[in-house]
Amino acid sequence: VDPLVSSLYANSFLASSRYNFLYSANFAKLYGSSGWSPSPRDRQPWLQIDLKRKYRIQAIATQGTFNSYDWVTKYTLLYGDRPDSWTHLGWGLSGQKTRNVFHYAFTAKHIRLLPLGWNTENGGKIGVRLEVFGCAYDSYVMQMNGDDSVAYMFPGKRFRTLQDHFAVNFKTLEQDGLLLHSEGVQGDILTLELRKGRLVLTIGLGSSTVNQVDGRTTMTVGNILDDQHWHYVTIKRYGRQVNFTVDAHTETAIFGCKCNYFFLVLRVLFSQKKMHYACRDILWKPMTFAGPNNYLQVPGFFRKPRMFVKFKFRSWDYTGLLMFTRFADDLGALELGLSEGQVNVTLFQPGKKKLQFAAGYRLNDGFWHTVDVAARDNLLSITIDEEEGSPLKITNPFTVRTGDRYFFGGCPKTNNTIRKCETKLNHFHGCMQQIFIDNEPVDIDIILQRRWGRYAELLLGTCGITDRCTPNPCEHEGRCIQSWDDFICLCENTGYKGEVCHMSVYKESCEAYRLTGKSWSGNYTIDPDLSGPLKPFEVYCTMKSDKAWTIVMHDRIDGIKVTGSTVDRPYIVDVNYWNASWDDVTALANTSMYCEQWIDYSCYKSRILNTPNGRPYSFWIGRNNESHEYWGGAFPESGKCGCAINQTCTDARFHCNCDADYRQWYSDKGYLMWKDHLPVRKVVVGDTNRTGSKAHISLGPLRCHGDRSIWNTISFTKPTYIEFPTFRPGSTVDISFHFKTYRPHGVFLENSDDWLRNFIRIELNTTQNLVFIFMVGDGILNVTLRSPVPLNDNEWHFVQAELNVKLARIKVDYQPWAVRRFPGQTFVTMEFTHPLLVGTSPANRTLWPFLGCLRGLRMNGVTLDLEGKANEEQGIRRNCTGQCLNATIPCRNAAQCIEGYAAYTCDCGNTAFDGFYCHKGELYTGWVTSVFHGEWWANWLDPHYHNFSLGYNDTSDEIEFSFSTFQTPAVLLYISSFVQDYMAVILKKDGTLDMRYRLGLITHKYQLSFRNLADGYPHYVNITRHNRTIRTQVQVGDIDYEIQRHNSPGLVGCISGVRYNIYAPLKTLFRPNETEPPVTVQGFVSESNCGAFPPVHGYVPWEADHWFTSIGETTYPRNHQ
Repeated sequence: VDPLVSSLYANSFLASSRYNFLYSANFAKLYGSSGWSPSPRDRQPWLQIDLKRKYRIQAIATQGTFNSYDWVTKYTLLYGDRPDSWTHLGWGLSGQKTRNVFHYAFTAKHIRLLPLGWNTENGGKIGVRLEVFGCAYDSYVMQMNGDDSVAYMFPGKRFRTLQDHFAVNFKTLEQDGLLLHSEGVQGDILTLELRKGRLVLTIGLGSSTVNQVDGRTTMTVGNILDDQHWHYVTIKRYGRQVNFTVDAHTETAIFGCKCNYFFLVLRVLFSQKKMHYACRDILWKPMTFAGPNNYLQVPGFFRKPRMFVKFKFRSWDYTGLLMFTRFADDLGALELGLSEGQVNVTLFQPGKKKLQFAAGYRLNDGFWHTVDVAARDNLLSITIDEEEGSPLKITNPFTVRTGDRYFFGGCPKTNNTIRKCETKLNHFHGCMQQIFIDNEPVDIDIILQRRWGRYAELLLGTCGITDRCTPNPCEHEGRCIQSWDDFICLCENTGYKGEVCHMSVYKESCEAYRLTGKSWSGNYTIDPDLSGPLKPFEVYCTMKSDKAWTIVMHDRIDGIKVTGSTVDRPYIVDVNYWNASWDDVTALANTSMYCEQWIDYSCYKSRILNTPNGRPYSFWIGRNNESHEYWGGAFPESGKCGCAINQTCTDARFHCNCDADYRQWYSDKGYLMWKDHLPVRKVVVGDTNRTGSKAHISLGPLRCHGDRSIWNTISFTKPTYIEFPTFRPGSTVDISFHFKTYRPHGVFLENSDDWLRNFIRIELNTTQNLVFIFMVGDGILNVTLRSPVPLNDNEWHFVQAELNVKLARIKVDYQPWAVRRFPGQTFVTMEFTHPLLVGTSPANRTLWPFLGCLRGLRMNGVTLDLEGKANEEQGIRRNCTGQCLNATIPCRNAAQCIEGYAAYTCDCGNTAFDGFYCHKGELYTGWVTSVFHGEWWANWLDPHYHNFSLGYNDTSDEIEFSFSTFQTPAVLLYISSFVQDYMAVILKKDGTLDMRYRLGLITHKYQLSFRNLADGYPHYVNITRHNRTIRTQVQVGDIDYEIQRHNSPGLVGCISGVRYNIYAPLKTLFRPNETEPPVTVQGFVSESNCGAFPPVHGYVPWEADHWFTSIGETTYPRNHQ
C-alpha cells in the first residue's frame, strides 16, 4: 500500500474556497507546513483531489493545519471515476494524525472531502491535511450494451475443480442483467446475475432425479447496486462451501450433493460484436436531498398554457414533497408528493375544492422511478416509470398558466408572501436526476456554479442513498423497515425484543423463572442461549421450593416394539423432542446443573449389552453423536446395567437382566444421569431377529434442574486476569454478569484489536459510576450509569450491557438503563484480534484491577466457564471465597470478617476488643474499691435507657471478660436493675469464682471455679443465659449486702474485654465515639497491657504495602542515605 497524495502536483488539488493564499488546496498534504482552510463565508466547503489514475484505496490519514487549533472532527468522503459523479463514506478524526482503514477497499480516481464538524475552541476553524493509501488498479475493461455475449472455452473444453475463485468489478444503471454463466455436463451450474439491483448467485454441483435432490443453492447479496459505481464481487468455493462477497458483505452457504467437484464449460456472457475495451462514462448527475431544510428551486417559462415536468427519484421515505409550482395570475398551484409509497397529485384552485389523486405503488423501495407530468387546460396526466397504458388522466375544469418557479424536495424558509412555496408535506429525502422543465433539462453544472436557480443542503453529483436493511440488521428473523436516515426492526412473533431484535423475551431456564418469583408449575417458554442463534421453545416446569425441574417431552414416551433387527442391520429408534430442535435440548442440558433421563429395555430372548465380554447388541447415542454402551442406573464406561451396580441381576454371571437371554420377559431400566452424555438422541437395537425374540423400548422425558450459568463463580484475590478466546460478536454485543466487591474501582472485562481501533470495556469507575467504554468506528465513546447507592458494598449486583448499530446502554440491578443513541449508520466495527480479558493485567498500569467476585458471565448468550479458569496461584479462586474463608489469622473474639479479596479487615464494633484482628482487649489496672461506698469506681449507664421508660425485657444474656489479680476477695462484675434483680461475678477469699443472680425473690448461687484463680495469670470468663426473663436497665443500683462483703478491699489487678451483650463499657471508655461517653470513673483506672496475650502480626495486603508499586502511581519510595 503506497501513499498517493504526497507526490501530486498543485494542479491535482481543487477546493470550493480558501481562507487566504497560505491555506490553498495544494497545501493539504500530510505533514505539510500549512494546510487547507476554506473561506468562513463558504456554506458548503469541499476539498477535491485528482489522483490522475485509478487506485484501489484502502485507508486515509488526516490531521489539522500546521501549528494551529484548526482541525476537522467529522467529514464525509466522496469518491468516483469522474469529478462530477460521487459516492460517499463517513469518518471521524481529530487534530492529531488519524489513520482510518476503510471497511472495504474501493476503486476511485477522484476524492472529495466535505467537512461536517470542526474544532471551535480557542478560535479554531476548518483545517485539513491528508494522505490517501492504496495501490494502482489495472484491469481489462469491457462495455456492454445489453444484448451481447462472449464465450471463453477452456482447453479441453471442460475441467474438473475442487476449488474456484471468481472475481469481477462492474458498474451499471440497470436493475437487471446477466453477468456470468457456466454449466457442466453433470448438471453443475454457476450463474451470477443482477435482479432488481441485487446480485443473485445460483450454484450447484448437480442434482439427482432418482433421489429427488436439487443440488442448486441460490444466494442474494447487496442492494441498489444500479448506482453507476464500481462494485467488487468475489466468489470463492472450496468443495461444497461457497463465500459470496459484494464489496464488504459476505454470505456463506453449504450446497450441492455429495460430489465436491465442478465439471464446467465456462461461458462468460459479455459483449463481442459491440464490445468497447473501455468503459465510457454515462453522463449521470444525480443530486442528494439529505438535509432537514433541503430544496432545489429552478426557473421555468412563464405563462405558458402547457406544462411538462419530468424527473427521476429514489427514496426510502413514506412521505415528502417531490415538486411544487404556483401557476401565474393566481390560478392556483400544483403539488406532487410522496405519500405511503404513492405519488399524490394535488391541484389547488382559488375558490374551489382542491383536486387530489394518487398514482404508483410502493415507490419508496429505493429504486429509481420516473415521474412524467403533463398539464393543460382541463386535463392533467401523470405517468410512472414510463409504462405503456399506465398514464393516469384527470379531466376537470381548471386553467393552466405556468409559473416562473419550480421547487423540488421542499420549500425554502422565507418571509416572502408573493409566489412562495406552500406545503404541509415534509421535506423529501432521497435522490433525483434527469429533471426536465417544459422539455428542457436542468443543468446541474450551472446550478453548482450558482448561476441559475437556488438550492440549500443539497449534494450535487452524487446519490447518497444507503440501504440500511441489507444485510438485514434485525436479528432472529426480525423485519427491517427503513427511512432515509434510520431503520426500525419489527420484532413481533420472533420471541426477541430490542432495537435489533437481539434480546430474548424469555428466561434461559425454569430455574431462572423460579428465581424471579414464579412458583406455579406449568408450561413455560425458555431460551437457553438467550440472544444466541437458537430459538425459544416450550417446556414444562415443575416448581419446588428449592429447585425447578425442566421437563422436555418427545415422541418415544409410550415406547416402541422392535423385532427383526440384527447387529449388522439394527433398528434405530430416533427421538424427536417436542417443540425443540436437537441443538435446543443440548443447550438446555449443557447449561443445567443436573440432568436425568429414564430408559427401559424390556426383553424376551433379546440381549442388550452382551455382557460380560461380548460386543454390545444395543446401545444409545447421545450428545455429539457419541454412542454409549452402559444402561440406566449404571456409570459411564462401566459397560453394565443398573442391576449389576445394585447386584440384583437375574443371573449373576451377566451384568444385565436381558443378557441372560431367557425366554421370559425381563427388563433393564433406570436413569441415565451423566449430564455431559445427555440427551438421548437415538437408541440402537440389534438382537431381535431370532425366533421368538422381541424387545420393547421406552424412553422418559429429559429432566434437568439448576442453571450452571447463573452460579458459575470465581473470586479475584490478586491483580490478575482470565484469558478467553477472542470475542467475535458480529454487529451486536450483549454482556451480563453479577459482581460484588469492596473496592471503588476495577475493570471487569475488555477486548480489543492490535491498534486499539476497536475495543470494548466495562469498569467500575468510582463507587457509584459504572462505565461501558467502546470504540467501534466513531472514536472513543462511553455510557456512564450513575447509581444512587454505592456499588462497592460487597453485595451482589447484576450488570447488563448492550451495543448495536443504534445505541449503547448499560444498567445495574433494577435501575433504569443509561443509554447513548447513535446517529443513523449502517454498521459498527467490532473486529477484535486480542483475547478477551476478564479482569485486567497488572502490567497495564493505566487500568485498575478488579478484586472481588464474578459470576454468571454471558457474552451474546454464551456462558463463559469462569470456574474452569480458576488458579489459586494466580489469585483466582472458585466460588466467592476471598481471604476470610482461610484467613492466615482469623478475626478474634467473634468479630466480623470484612472481605477484601486481596486482604481482609476485622469489624470490632460489636466486640469488647480492638486491633487489626480484634485481639486487643481494653485492659486497665488500678484498685477498684467498693463501687458504692468506696473512693474509686467505674459506672456505666446504658445510653439508650431513655427509650425504655418501663424498662425492657431481656430473655438472654451473654457476658464475657478476662481478669488477672493476686488479691482477694473482689467483685469483678455487677449488673442490677430497678426491681432489685441483679447478676454478679465474685472472686471469693480463697480465689474461687462464684456467680450469683436474683430474678425475682430467689437468689441463685453457682460456683464457676474450684481452684484458686488469684494467681496473677489471665483468666477468661464467659456466661450465657437463655430465657428466665429479667427486666433490666444497665446501671449500678443498690448492691446486695452479701455482694458488698466480697467487694472490700476491692479489685486490685487487671480486667479486660468486658462485654455485656452488645455493650463494651471499657471500650467505650478508652475508645469513645462520642464526646461524653456514658461511663463514669472515680479513682485510679488506666489503660494497660497487663495480662495481655502476645501481639499478633498479620499479613500486610498488597495495596497497603508501601514497597508495592501501586496501580496508577508514578512515584516510588526513595532512600536518600
